[in-house]
Amino acid sequence: MIEIRPLCPADKPDWLPLWQGYLDFYKTMLAPEVTENTWARLLSPTGGLEGLAGVDQAGTLVGFAHYLLHLGTWDTGHVCYLEDLFVAPDARNLGAGRALIEHLAMTGRASGWQRVYWQTAQNNKTARRLYDKLATQTDWVRYEIEL
Repeated sequence: MIEIRPLCPADKPDWLPLWQGYLDFYKTMLAPEVTENTWARLLSPTGGLEGLAGVDQAGTLVGFAHYLLHLGTWDTGHVCYLEDLFVAPDARNLGAGRALIEHLAMTGRASGWQRVYWQTAQNNKTARRLYDKLATQTDWVRYEIEL
């Protein structure tokens, strides 16, 4: 059983290794100040970023979801972008990823959001098996300009 709740200040020591695991998975390195800024924004009511914790029965943080809400142009309600989702490797297949996404969807339904969306790497087969069960893959293609 996985409990889903908002991230809180006491989660930082357990969140940091999960965050590093997420960055390692995507072969990304960030300056420590970026991580500190991300953590601060997750906890700030005006940071524009929200965070959920997935906690196992022992009270251990085993996963997180970071998301942001924004208004879209095709409707009048909010849209939720699930920016980061990660579950500790030894906690996978316990339902944490599913619980985090389903909690976000439930919150969105209750709050009148229009949709929850996210992206993942093409080769992230483990996550995509879960995503294929919970959501519809779209035909949208992502483009980026690095500045």
